[in-house]
Amino acid sequence: MKAVRLVEVHRPLQMQEIPVPTIGDDDVLVRVRAAGICHTDVHYRAGKSPVRPLPRTLGHEVAGVVEQVGKQVTSVKVGDRVCVHYVLSCGNCFYCSAGNEQFCVRGSMVGRYADGGYAEYVAVPERNALHLPGEIPFEHGAILMCSSSTAFHALRKSRLKSGETVAIFGVGGLGISAVQLAYAFGALDVYAVDINADKLGLAEKYRAIPVNGRSNDAVAEIRGLTKGKGVDVALEMIGLPQTMMQAVQSLAVMGRAVVAGISDKPLEIDTYRELVAREAEVIGTSDHLLHE
Repeated sequence: MKAVRLVEVHRPLQMQEIPVPTIGDDDVLVRVRAAGICHTDVHYRAGKSPVRPLPRTLGHEVAGVVEQVGKQVTSVKVGDRVCVHYVLSCGNCFYCSAGNEQFCVRGSMVGRYADGGYAEYVAVPERNALHLPGEIPFEHGAILMCSSSTAFHALRKSRLKSGETVAIFGVGGLGISAVQLAYAFGALDVYAVDINADKLGLAEKYRAIPVNGRSNDAVAEIRGLTKGKGVDVALEMIGLPQTMMQAVQSLAVMGRAVVAGISDKPLEIDTYRELVAREAEVIGTSDHLLHE
């Protein structure tokens, strides 16, 4: 089968011919119908996040049709439409038992440590093949398994309550999902911060209040729009120390900043002024859970 693979960091991906994956008794072979391109894949190619061993078939946003099932598989059958949960976990360790399988001690990840969906077929454990309703296109199903689910998990980590305000720094794929989900969580107002006018325009269509970070001081504008209060929740979806700091500085008293963006640079915070004096929080968020 054909597969698009990362062979060497800092180099373009390569199309290669590789064998169709074989499956075990508890596995499912999925014929890929859609595979999303995530910004995380850019980090992999740039060497900012490790991928091993190389070469590796990338692609962790995957949806398709079940082509083959192992002898012990009962939850899906050949011909079923499925999307793939990319976090591979044992289900038995301390973290899995506590419901935090993204930290599984024996965990892995489709498209990073196991071959992913930039191929004609992908093999995954049965528990990672989730039914995709017929009314949801494969393209949407693939995106649901990363940007939407990750945004959902970030909002859950923020403890967002109905009637609270939210600022989302970065409204690319992850951020635009967060805009829609924040309103579904009951947010009163959602402020979308970006430097790209097209992205801000799309966010505005989903009822977000646009804040242009290129032409304005984003923190000052958010403070002005909230009558000096700041926001209850800020999500950082870009991965830059500058926008992480802006997320913290935009918080109201007892606000929560959730960092989803990936950066290899340190974040320097005035711990008294930004955190202690306001009882504010900075929260990390990683991936999402199977039930999400």
